[in-house]
Amino acid sequence: MEYRTILNEASDEFIERKSRFIGYIKPVTTQEEAVSFINEIKSKHWDATHNVYAYVLREGQIRRYSDDGEPQGTAGIPVLDVLLKENVTDCVVVATRYFGGTLLGAGGLVRAYSHTAKIAVDAGQVITMKLCKVLKVTCDYTFYGRLNSFIPEMGGVIDDTEFADNVTVTFKLPVGDVDSFDAKLVDMSFGKFHTEEIGEEFKYF
Repeated sequence: MEYRTILNEASDEFIERKSRFIGYIKPVTTQEEAVSFINEIKSKHWDATHNVYAYVLREGQIRRYSDDGEPQGTAGIPVLDVLLKENVTDCVVVATRYFGGTLLGAGGLVRAYSHTAKIAVDAGQVITMKLCKVLKVTCDYTFYGRLNSFIPEMGGVIDDTEFADNVTVTFKLPVGDVDSFDAKLVDMSFGKFHTEEIGEEFKYF
């Protein structure tokens, strides 16, 4: 199980026929977070002609957008369309426009707002979140070196290593890779060591 989202809060901008367009993006998980970010940008750019927005959330499959005074269908929907085409979720985009005196027409607006959303998405960096098992393996010191290189080889990410009488390594591994990891670990250690499942969470790759 996996989904695509944005790594960082970011922004980018460009000028289209003297109108200044600024695209802001932020990873969010709730409507409250999305609305709070929209309001933050609106107050930052209180003097802008328009602060158009769109957001997509995994929770409840929510999709919202606003044209913020631009002709219907020329602003909010193009911004939302970019998020849907990029297949990203749990993020919000605000497209701020300072009017430069030249009308862009409906087609021009659609292109400009689509581009604003796209450069914001690119600036924020698209990442893939994969559902992972959180696992731990306790082994002796002679096997630890092999285990330490084996986990990354299998696509795992080490979170913590505890050194005591034995070594306990805690790590995350995509759900789909756990069975083959287990089988190889048992094989490598001649049945001596095995994984213990602690939980599961999403991790980006």
